[in-house]
Amino acid sequence: MENIFAVNKPIGMTSHDVVALVRRATGIKRVGHGGTLDPQATGVLVIAVGRENTKLLESYVKGEKEYVATVFLGVNSTTYDEEGEKQNVIVNNIPQLSKIEETIKLFVGNIDQIPPIYSSVKIHGKPAHRRVRSGEQITLNSRAVIIHSIIIDHYSYPILKLKVATGPGVYIRSLAYDIGKELGTGGYLKELIRTRVNNFTLENAKDINDFRERNKEAGKI
Repeated sequence: MENIFAVNKPIGMTSHDVVALVRRATGIKRVGHGGTLDPQATGVLVIAVGRENTKLLESYVKGEKEYVATVFLGVNSTTYDEEGEKQNVIVNNIPQLSKIEETIKLFVGNIDQIPPIYSSVKIHGKPAHRRVRSGEQITLNSRAVIIHSIIIDHYSYPILKLKVATGPGVYIRSLAYDIGKELGTGGYLKELIRTRVNNFTLENAKDINDFRERNKEAGKI
C-alpha cells in the first residue's frame, strides 16, 4: 500500500480531501500530496503513502507541470477563478488571434508573478486566503517563476483555451488574470485540468472512485 502515485482529482474536492480519502482506504496515517490543486481544478495530484515516501515526495513533484487552462475574457473574478465574485469589463475592441499570440509571448520564460490573494501562500504562518476572508487587507509580493510554453488550443471570444507547461510555483489563476489585464479585457480561469506532474500523467493516474469503493467495502463511508 505504501507508494507514490497520481490520482485524478475531481472538481469540488480539495487536495486535503483526497489525502483523507486515501488515508482511510489504505489505513496508513502518513499520507501527503505534492502540488496543491484548487477545488475547482481537476487532474493529476501526486500522493505519497508511508513515511519514507512522504519524505521523497518533493523530489517527485518539483519537475515540469502541464495544464489545459480555459480562460474567460471580459470578466474579472475576485479569486481569479470560477469561485469568486464576478465583474464584467467594458471591452471596446475584442482582441484578434494575432493579439492573443503576441500577448502570451510576454508570459513565457522567467517571469515575475504575483500569487492570488485567495491562495495558500502563507503570511506569518497563516494562509493568505484565510486572512482575506477574515477581513484583512493584504498585499503579496511577486516571485520569480518559469513558464516553459503557452500554446493556444482554441480561441473564440470570450473563451481562450491554452496548453501551458510550467516549472514549480506557478499559479495558472494569476496567469489567466495577467493575460486578461494585458489584453485590456480582464479575464479569469474558468476551468483547469492538470495533465502532468513530472512523470505522472492523467493516463496513469488512479481513479478517485477506486478509493471510495475500497472505503465503502470496508465500511469506512
